[in-house]
Amino acid sequence: MAEAVVLTTKPRKDLGKMNARRLRRQGLIPGILYGHKEATVAVSLNKDDLGRAIRHGVRVVDVQAEGKTEKALIKEVQWDHLGLEILHVDFARVAADERVEVNVRVELRGTAAGIATGGVIDQPIHLLAVECLAVAVPDSIRVNVSGLQLGQAIHVKELALPEGVKALTDPDAVVVQVIAKLVEAEAPAAAPEGAAAAEQAEPEVIRRERPAEEEEEPEAKK
Repeated sequence: MAEAVVLTTKPRKDLGKMNARRLRRQGLIPGILYGHKEATVAVSLNKDDLGRAIRHGVRVVDVQAEGKTEKALIKEVQWDHLGLEILHVDFARVAADERVEVNVRVELRGTAAGIATGGVIDQPIHLLAVECLAVAVPDSIRVNVSGLQLGQAIHVKELALPEGVKALTDPDAVVVQVIAKLVEAEAPAAAPEGAAAAEQAEPEVIRRERPAEEEEEPEAKK
């Protein structure tokens, strides 16, 4: 389970893209706190604090805003087009006994036995949709792949989930499998270069001897 993290915010009165850019230049991230039929609050918070929480898989945080602390789900994070910089964050208020739907990363453990016989790991699902208590969101779903042989797979229904966590993804979906390694086709021979290429590209000329009647007469001597 992800550890409790407190994020301190400041009220944000100046809205709009220009002001959001100004905040980001100062190392702050614009965001909003909403939900539970309470007023939506525009906030800003330290970029490094938020980034650290996201990197560690934290999904539910304690947000300090307007003089009080509220438990909130990191509902949506907007990134730049390269996926490197956080542009905006949405916090949704939650209660400790409230069940929430979140995506949790799948973490593989061990080395699959099938790799020794020429197989490779294929992981179709990296994020698993689950439902759980807001205060019990796991930081990851760990999957032991040590016993996987070539051609075998682990499905969603076969995962060992923490107590109180329910998978929402299709039970028959493949989470991870060991498949045969693809053999790359041999590259076509490189085309010859330079004079050799020109010689090879030149069409063959079929020559025939000129018939006797077509031969030019020698010029008369004067």
